[in-house]
Amino acid sequence: MQYAMERRLRWLVRLTLAGTLLTALVILVGAWTRLVDAGLGCPDWPGCYGRLLVPDSEQAALRHPDVPLEPFKAWVEMAHRYVASFLGLMVISVVALGWPLRRRPGYPWGISLALLVVILIQGGFGAFTVTLKLWPQVVTLHLLGGLSVLMLFFWLHLRVRHAWKERAMGRQSINFLWAAAIGLLVIQLALGGWVTSNYAGIACQGFPTCNGQWWPEMDLSEGFHLTQTVGPNYLHGQLHADARTAIQVVHRIGALFLGIALLVLWWRYRYLVILGKALAVVVSAYAVQVALGIANVLLWLPLWLALLHTAGAVVLTLSVGWAWWCWRQAPDAILVERQLAPATAK
Repeated sequence: MQYAMERRLRWLVRLTLAGTLLTALVILVGAWTRLVDAGLGCPDWPGCYGRLLVPDSEQAALRHPDVPLEPFKAWVEMAHRYVASFLGLMVISVVALGWPLRRRPGYPWGISLALLVVILIQGGFGAFTVTLKLWPQVVTLHLLGGLSVLMLFFWLHLRVRHAWKERAMGRQSINFLWAAAIGLLVIQLALGGWVTSNYAGIACQGFPTCNGQWWPEMDLSEGFHLTQTVGPNYLHGQLHADARTAIQVVHRIGALFLGIALLVLWWRYRYLVILGKALAVVVSAYAVQVALGIANVLLWLPLWLALLHTAGAVVLTLSVGWAWWCWRQAPDAILVERQLAPATAK
């Protein structure tokens, strides 16, 4: 019996790691779908013109005569749905495989259930993305949902691996520095989703100034009007230039505050061996992400660079999650000892 449980845990460690990697892939495929304007390549959901495979032009015209078929965009959209559906099956497999372990001390059964709930909600957002014609609010929530699935899978992997090795969970609780850094990261990710869903990626020309000004003409109220009505179609966006400029500038300001928070966090814990290295990786990932953002503006948002920027957001999110895990596992005595080491050396 014990051997069977250990074997099940070993498979769950592998499956949750694979799920983390697959979620990152789904996020990147979703970004590619959006960047090549294929988000409405199929006008219905879950099929494409009523089919599980992309039909020919004649069959598509019979189903949706008002929406001409563009085969490339339709296949890109369906590829995203296929990969996302496979991810959903993987989540169900994780829950099913973990069912016999649900009462085992230390097994993260609650996280498994949370992952299942979030992936179901994420599927709903995928449907609304199409039926509401790329409404920015839904597109942004869909991106945040994908990142939530990513972190739940990653955290589940860490917890299952911990349970497999029968180690005690860390007891470090969140403090102001961590709360500020994680909160600002979530806000910045949401702002990034709002930028891309409103096609505001190149609303500002130049860096560090925007359109030749440090504080350009902006329409903040329209740029962040979250209760706007659902329009006929949001492909390529519907906001005017000043509203998109406001979104881009706020995104830049958010990046600045996030960078300050991450640097303060690294400086505070830089003497801890494992946590210090983890936070150094976080700061490095942030620096690369900023460089990619600047390059996207200066080079007018080329496809490959925009995809790298999305990948950078994934890496930054995972690195912050890993650093938080290291903090949770750090014993109080080691924390105090490492933090006092520089003063003792003097």
